[in-house]
Amino acid sequence: MIAELLQSSGAVTVTDLQERFGVSPMTARRDLAVLAERGVARRTHGGAVLPSIAARENSFAQRLRDVPEAKTRLAERAYALLEPGDTLFLDASSTTYYLARLIAERALKVRVITNSLPALQELADAKAEVVAIGGTFRRLPCSYVGPAAVRSVRDHFADRFFLSVTGIADNGSMTDADLLEAEVKRTMLEHAAQSVLALDESKLATRGRQAIAPVSAVSLVLADGLPAGDVTRLTGLGATLQPV
Repeated sequence: MIAELLQSSGAVTVTDLQERFGVSPMTARRDLAVLAERGVARRTHGGAVLPSIAARENSFAQRLRDVPEAKTRLAERAYALLEPGDTLFLDASSTTYYLARLIAERALKVRVITNSLPALQELADAKAEVVAIGGTFRRLPCSYVGPAAVRSVRDHFADRFFLSVTGIADNGSMTDADLLEAEVKRTMLEHAAQSVLALDESKLATRGRQAIAPVSAVSLVLADGLPAGDVTRLTGLGATLQPV
């Protein structure tokens, strides 16, 4: 609720939170500290403000046209990790859409759980079992998010979670352009036995304003076209990289 208040007003104070939610100053400051750690808020004296927006969110159609060769290679490498009968989480990224398309084209019998409308449409006539994560529909990325989506994700466990991100921050945090999208990805990460990040060079040139988790939290990073210096930096931050 504090995050939603920040989104609507741009700033909150500890006094505001005390009066609105009937909590102590200590509780208000603690919750603001948690939001700051997640990249949702930037602490100020006596409260918090929204962090500066670092990357504009593009539509799904626009993102689908970005670096298609890299996304094709990443999807092929991700597909090679799959086994018939696997249960998968797919996020709402354009990169994992390429993976959904391969699953449909090659008639792989897996169970796919996703909040991505384009992936659901791609898999509609596939041999895969498909579970739709519903919630509030976001038109720009064509995805379902919000409390209902998070609750739905928590009803499932997956063998693998495939995701992409808006970018990687200098401190190694995986980031997204949207607060609610980041929360869905974070929940999928918590409910997957293995997590696989598909990462191309363009993700190192930008970042979103919402932190998802440290890159070290994913089991494997499939890396396409990363310069040697970035490979060294990410490895030093605890990431397990596999070149594509």
